[in-house]
Amino acid sequence: MGIVSESIVSLVLVAVAVIVLIKLLSQPMKWIFKLLLNAGFGFVLLFIVNFVGSWVNISIAMTWLNALIVGVFGLPGAAILILANWLMGL
Repeated sequence: MGIVSESIVSLVLVAVAVIVLIKLLSQPMKWIFKLLLNAGFGFVLLFIVNFVGSWVNISIAMTWLNALIVGVFGLPGAAILILANWLMGL
């Protein structure tokens, strides 16, 4: 590839990145903050479940995915993760 074609490819990639960034930033920030708040709540609930569960040998990994599941679904989400963890351990 020549210098001109590499420059064109770079320019197109930058333009696509700018368009994607504009689309992402045009989404309501309220939705993103709500998702982060739910994840934070999920981490707190996972910490509590792991603290209390240590007495009866129950634990859930502290990952972003688990935090989002618990944050969005609440206690039923934590119960599902505990059940899935228990079934995987059999």
